Amino acid sequence: MRLNICLAGAAMLLMSGAASAQDIDCKNPQTQSDMTSCEAARHDAADKALNVQYKKTRAAMVAIDKDLDGDMKGAEQALVKAQRAWIDYRDAECDAAGFQARGGTMEPMLVAGCLADITDKRTKELKELEHSMSN
Repeated sequence: MRLNICLAGAAMLLMSGAASAQDIDCKNPQTQSDMTSCEAARHDAADKALNVQYKKTRAAMVAIDKDLDGDMKGAEQALVKAQRAWIDYRDAECDAAGFQARGGTMEPMLVAGCLADITDKRTKELKELEHSMSN
């Protein structure tokens, strides 16, 4: 729940007239608002990449299931279960990371950065899983 509040705060910063990450030099952000915007944009990009990779990996798991007999099937179901558990882990982990600056202006930036980092890592894991299924 706290994660949603923190992300909502970051979104409100963006919508309340703060410059978007596209207008900011994210290699050298100057304000806390800029840093938060850049991390939020990084998370958004990471989330989009994750969704693309998840679809590919899920398709690979469906293909595995097609080649298995009755009670041996379950690759796709296992992936879906793992992804749901990963989402719970990600949210809790990044909520905890936000406590480094609890209630401060850095909290949304820390949470968004955590989300981006963990999401990038998960995308890489899903890609490796997909490739191991096709070899």
